[in-house]
Amino acid sequence: MRKSLILLPLLLAATPAVAQPASVQLPPELTDPATADRLTDAMQALSNILLDLKIGEAKAALEGRQATAAEKKQTIRDVTKIDDKNLKRRMAEMKPQLQQSMKAFQKALPELMSSMDQAQKSLERVTANIPDPTYPKR
Repeated sequence: MRKSLILLPLLLAATPAVAQPASVQLPPELTDPATADRLTDAMQALSNILLDLKIGEAKAALEGRQATAAEKKQTIRDVTKIDDKNLKRRMAEMKPQLQQSMKAFQKALPELMSSMDQAQKSLERVTANIPDPTYPKR
């Protein structure tokens, strides 16, 4: 058992003979640059929803008291002081990073898939030799 635990990382290691990248068909959504625009638009909409969430009553309840009228109207936006202009600017700054991340993912996906396939085959070989605990002992 100890040998198999020690050998498991060695079995999972990529060797040059087996590390051939698998042919992977990427979905068109991952190669479309407009996807980054849609993602940042969705993140901005979700951020606005989150910022408009009322937290005053919950804050007062956690402190063990009744919320005042002003606290009942208090939102996350009020506490964090994030305005729409600042939020839009930050989201615009994120677009290039998101596009870069998508390109890096596209580039790495075939190798990732190959490595996952290798790991699966190695684990199948290792687990094939594990004795069945329900098998009667002699």
